[in-house]
Amino acid sequence: LGIPYHVFNFTDDFEEKIIKKFVDSYRRGVTPNPCIDCNRYMKFDKLFYRARQLGCDCVVTGHYARIEEQDGRFVLKKALDPSKDQSYVLYSMTQEQLAHTRFPLGGLTKDEVRRIAEENGFVNANKPDSQDICFVPDGDYAAFIERKCGAMKTGDFVTTDGRVLGRHKGISHYTIGQRKHLGISVGEPIYVVKIDAGSNTVVLGDESALFSFIARAADFNWIGGETPSEPVRCKARTRYRQQEQPAVAYPLADGTVEVVFDQPIRAITPGQACVLYDGDVVLGGGVIQ
Repeated sequence: LGIPYHVFNFTDDFEEKIIKKFVDSYRRGVTPNPCIDCNRYMKFDKLFYRARQLGCDCVVTGHYARIEEQDGRFVLKKALDPSKDQSYVLYSMTQEQLAHTRFPLGGLTKDEVRRIAEENGFVNANKPDSQDICFVPDGDYAAFIERKCGAMKTGDFVTTDGRVLGRHKGISHYTIGQRKHLGISVGEPIYVVKIDAGSNTVVLGDESALFSFIARAADFNWIGGETPSEPVRCKARTRYRQQEQPAVAYPLADGTVEVVFDQPIRAITPGQACVLYDGDVVLGGGVIQ
């Protein structure tokens, strides 16, 4: 095609910023989202910087999201195809990055993209979608972590009132809201409601214990570039595939944001992102504490 082609080795950066953080998070009882970190530290940091060094006008990626300029500011918007929208994993983007990024797939459905690929003879036109993390293709996070740093210590399953129910295999095997593969039976549905790395315990309870009105997010990025001076009425999402829910976001003096939902939300999980929306527009997001 006559297009210059460059290969950059970011292996060390990927190991440090993505894989090490992923492993460390699970060992601390936190459930990370490495796709968010990959976008933040690799695509729109390392790759973005290298593109600028080469004199490129912009970085173009296959994300399903949209960028628009409004009154001299850039806004990040959901993709037109709601089933493929990836705006949740892009909340950390800055005005500078948005100004020099293009998302050509954001206005297309996946079916339209596949049809264009077929018409142009692309060998991957009908490649199945992947839901797995790229460096854990079999989906077994716990086994991956143990290959990296050895077997996790076993510990106690405890109830919310402190009763010991049995032994867990290591906290990296569990996440908030989990019900399956606990390896114990108490005669009724029981869920992971808290992971305490300090005491190496996994707290179990009934489903009602999973619901909360409040999520507090740190390392918060307001895409407009300025922190609001007043509470913000919005909708918020605390997991990638979750439908966003009505809430009020309260910017706090320490830079964190407290998001108070109109109705209690199930399984708000430390390490995941809380992302705020105004209709199709992403207001910003941060990491749930």
